Amino acid sequence: MYIIVVGGGKVGYYLTKTLLGDRHEVLLIERDRDKVETYSERFGSVILQGDGAEAAVLASAGAARADVLIAVTGEDEDNLVICQMAKHKFHIGKTIARVNNPKNELLFKKLDTDVTVSQTNYILGLIEQAIPDRAFIHLLSLRHADLAIIEATISAESPVANKTIGEVDLPVSCVIAAIARGADVIVPSPDTEIMPFDEIIAVTHRTEEDELRRLLITE
Repeated sequence: MYIIVVGGGKVGYYLTKTLLGDRHEVLLIERDRDKVETYSERFGSVILQGDGAEAAVLASAGAARADVLIAVTGEDEDNLVICQMAKHKFHIGKTIARVNNPKNELLFKKLDTDVTVSQTNYILGLIEQAIPDRAFIHLLSLRHADLAIIEATISAESPVANKTIGEVDLPVSCVIAAIARGADVIVPSPDTEIMPFDEIIAVTHRTEEDELRRLLITE
């Protein structure tokens, strides 16, 4: 597999090192001459000096035959442009972008970036899961459909406690997939009653996550 990595910071450096160790064909594009010289001493001729946001540089990197492009510069604007060119000019099958500002993640997805990686959101998710007794946890994002899988612990004061699923006015895109009750896992039906201390696993559109939080949780 031929993989182009754009951005020679710490992320790009360790990605290149790991991918080479996994025996992939890799080319790292970096603008800074000093970094290029240093990395060339360590990796050999798999480094190209240039601006990965320029079509000519991507062309010289052999983007037309690349299987994957990973844009991990420190600038979201550059990463977005790089992925757009990779996808629409060079028809690279998969594009992966580092998103430095979480507010930009939706824009990347709307413009067909296949995978986005937001370190801020990832760290926040780890912190959220590490907080004891956290009532509402974002477990996973499903990039293809812009969906999220969440876990919610129902308190006795929750607006949905002691109601059946059919009685709850869930957001349009939301589906309650499972209920953990003690040692049991229930695949619910509309007649399943939601009890205090149940742990709800639900799938919902990311734009409706806050609405679902307000519905299930009393904070």
